Amino acid sequence: MDRLAEFDRQVGSAGRFVVMLDYDGTLAPFSPDLGNVAPYEGVSECLNALLEADGTRVVVVTGRFLKEAPPALGTRRSPEIWGSHGRERLLPDGDYAVTGIDAAALRALTVADGWSPLVEAAGGRSEAKPGSLAFHWRGADPGQVATIRRIVTEGFHRDALVGVLELHGFDGGLELRAPGRGKGDVVRTILLETAGDVPVAYLGDDLTDEDAFAALKGRGLGILVRPEHRNTGADLWIRPPGELVAVLRRWAGLRDPRG
Repeated sequence: MDRLAEFDRQVGSAGRFVVMLDYDGTLAPFSPDLGNVAPYEGVSECLNALLEADGTRVVVVTGRFLKEAPPALGTRRSPEIWGSHGRERLLPDGDYAVTGIDAAALRALTVADGWSPLVEAAGGRSEAKPGSLAFHWRGADPGQVATIRRIVTEGFHRDALVGVLELHGFDGGLELRAPGRGKGDVVRTILLETAGDVPVAYLGDDLTDEDAFAALKGRGLGILVRPEHRNTGADLWIRPPGELVAVLRRWAGLRDPRG
């Protein structure tokens, strides 16, 4: 944890601080019901303290479609939130923007949506978002997972979607995504808006967060937040919720001028 101790020192001494956080699996436990998810105990309190600390920018980066399933944070103030893997941007003042996709990608997503009845019959579900279509199998048994994976991967090649869409795995499913946006792009955008001497951290759990860790490499601290370790480009690994809350609470305390 020497790297974390050094980063803590920077957080405590810098005039500004940026912390980016994934939601599902990082700030909150996974659930098949996106509308029934709440942060781990103690997380909302830590986010409140960070949001209210001078010079601190809190950014939530999620694969969720913000218009249909915004992350429940339980905070008094709204942070900046990027949804749909960076295609949506919702600022604290309510200003909202979404990045569109080209006609070819839209047609390809429409074709892929035709697989949804097969996926649902196999025990999964589909989720349409700006620029992507996710096929979830969380809660399904191994046989159902294998069937859903086969439906999606075979369809991806059979219907000639390769090169038009990208196929990404995530913790609990597969997602077809129009190229051009990802969590790494969010990190690069935030870094362009941030002075070079400002400490920046990104916390995430999923394979979709690996692009963010890569984009931050050499410029900030990437932290993998998972009960079990896996191969990752992050700098550190911590377990939720206890170690996660401890890190966020410590950073909030370091940003509090009352010390």
